[in-house]
Amino acid sequence: MIAKVDRRMRRYCPCAALLGAVLLLPALAAADIYSYVDRDGTMHFTNVPGGDGRYRLYRKSGGDARRRTASVSAASATSIDRFTRFNETVHQAASLYQIPEELVRAVIKVESDYDPRAVSRAGAQGLMQLMPDTAERMQVKDILDPRENIMGGVRYLRVLANMFNGDLGLTLAAYNAGEGAVIRHGGIPPYGETQDYVVKTIMYYRRYREARDPIAASLSGE
Repeated sequence: MIAKVDRRMRRYCPCAALLGAVLLLPALAAADIYSYVDRDGTMHFTNVPGGDGRYRLYRKSGGDARRRTASVSAASATSIDRFTRFNETVHQAASLYQIPEELVRAVIKVESDYDPRAVSRAGAQGLMQLMPDTAERMQVKDILDPRENIMGGVRYLRVLANMFNGDLGLTLAAYNAGEGAVIRHGGIPPYGETQDYVVKTIMYYRRYREARDPIAASLSGE
């Protein structure tokens, strides 16, 4: 039996509430944006935190920070520093959506090996290998933008974790094969690729938790 992710993966909340909160972002774009996720998994955004310690800075006003990481050369896509290049965004996304940071790293490692321009034969793209329809559902406008890709991928992990009551194996299986496949089979689908994906991602999740060094953990399975 695969152990569940810790208490940070909470019960399912209505997707309408989740997406409704996301849709508030354009109205706040002119100011610093702060956010937090409550006990029900609902996201809250504000530009006036008013001393509420639950809020953390989500995005600074002025300019578009996402564009500063959008251009990646072929050499940098394979250099060893790629394993730490997106630290800030990984940390922000993990904190915002209450997903273990080490799990986000594990998914990125298995999905793309930290190559922001990776494209699979099935059409999945970017660091977290989002399919275009999933990216659209998760409000991702530029699927190859590293920041948007990570934010959208972690948002999807949050939705799946809520849907499957925090079960790590089911959450990862759904990320790989789709939630419909997990529901139809009543568990991890009998697909070799999906079963290997779940095992490999959990392996890296544990390595990131134990090593505390993203580079060492990323290279340990190679």
